[in-house]
Amino acid sequence: MKSWLLLLAAVVSEVIGTSAIKYSEGFTKVIPSIIVFVGFGVAFYLLSITLKVIPAVSYTHLRAHETREDL
Repeated sequence: MKSWLLLLAAVVSEVIGTSAIKYSEGFTKVIPSIIVFVGFGVAFYLLSITLKVIPAVSYTHLRAHETREDL
């Protein structure tokens, strides 16, 4: 169960980072740019922990979530 919560936190962190890209205006604004890098950094760190326990499912879930955002 802990792994699924970490995966959820990774997805939320990635959504925050992705949303901040728009507001960073080409990484010219400092605060949104920091949010982007921290958001993606936390997302990948949490995903790396999750992949040790549920390898195939976590990566697929993250990719599916990103695809849904693009629609």
